[in-house]
Amino acid sequence: MKFDFTYYNPTKIYFGKDSLSNLSAELSGYGKNILLMYGKGSVKKSGLYDKVIKILSDAGKSVTELPGIKSNPTYEQLMKGAELVRENDIDLILAVGGGSVIDCAKGISVSAYAKGDPWEKYWINFEEVDNKVVPVASILTMAGTGSEMNGGSVITNEAAMLKNGRVFGPEVYPKFSILNPEYTFTVPAYQMASGIYDTFSHLCEQYFSGDDDNVTDYIIEGLMRSLISSAYKALDNREDYEARSNIMWCATVALNTLCGLSKETDWEEHMIEHQIGAYTDCAHGAGLAAISKAYYEYIYKFGKAKFRRFAENVWGIGTDKMTDDEAAKAGIGALSGFIKDLGLPGNIKELGVTDDMIEKIAKSTVPGGGYKKMTADDIEKVLKASM
Repeated sequence: MKFDFTYYNPTKIYFGKDSLSNLSAELSGYGKNILLMYGKGSVKKSGLYDKVIKILSDAGKSVTELPGIKSNPTYEQLMKGAELVRENDIDLILAVGGGSVIDCAKGISVSAYAKGDPWEKYWINFEEVDNKVVPVASILTMAGTGSEMNGGSVITNEAAMLKNGRVFGPEVYPKFSILNPEYTFTVPAYQMASGIYDTFSHLCEQYFSGDDDNVTDYIIEGLMRSLISSAYKALDNREDYEARSNIMWCATVALNTLCGLSKETDWEEHMIEHQIGAYTDCAHGAGLAAISKAYYEYIYKFGKAKFRRFAENVWGIGTDKMTDDEAAKAGIGALSGFIKDLGLPGNIKELGVTDDMIEKIAKSTVPGGGYKKMTADDIEKVLKASM
């Protein structure tokens, strides 16, 4: 354990089949005006929308709706939401959906009363929040991002061709989140797989850093093994409640800041994918899957001991007779096989990336990394190897 830390997470979680029953009591702590946000209509098809509207109505709330949030929420949508917050004097933003809806809700919460241009202030200059923040709560319908229990908000500025993430402080975290694994049963198989791999990537981004004996790494390994096991069960039976429960909670714990404690972390794979997403509007988890093999083959030589451990402790590969390089490549190979089994893309061509985009994506990606500090040239090499 190299680094000191303070851990605090203010989000209250209601988990289980009857978790929605807690919404009414929670609503009593907020004013009358609610901004209800959701995606492209799946919440209506599933019947969840009607249930939420009835609870809001019975609680005497006045509801303003912001539907149609995209899988990569845009700055234009964020600013529309901010306008609705001001016009309707919103007391609580209730996000019903996956991480995209929740990310957008948090973006709206800090932007509605921001002084100046929120994009420039919070997603470019990363300034501290110095304005009123509107409370956010969530009802989760897709597992993967962990947005239901953190301050992250990833927004795409289509005009600037940038997809930027900002991790805000505890004042922006959802006040409460409702997690019922049954709500994920109707998520299309591709989106389910994308969410699973997004979770796995979150764990990798935190795991592949540092060379100390850190309790957090043991936690991450356990979460990885649980996720792999449950993923295969869910692929076989999408209504396996136990498997979907494990996947949902694993996704939450993977990015509620617990798995980053006392860790240097990486996050460069996410930075690269953000720009792939800015150019192609691909599903986030699918974009991560498409570059993972090339990215880890590029950086493993700078952290061979951890990659050997990954092969042994996560995938159960016997490495006693292997060199460090062989062990690392065996682990990365197992990861690549998992991606294939999930039915996700194995290269970025499948996402719509063309040769003429490569240099633009590389140069617009925020540089960083864990074992290897990546430059634009390094990123370009990874992208070319991912084609």
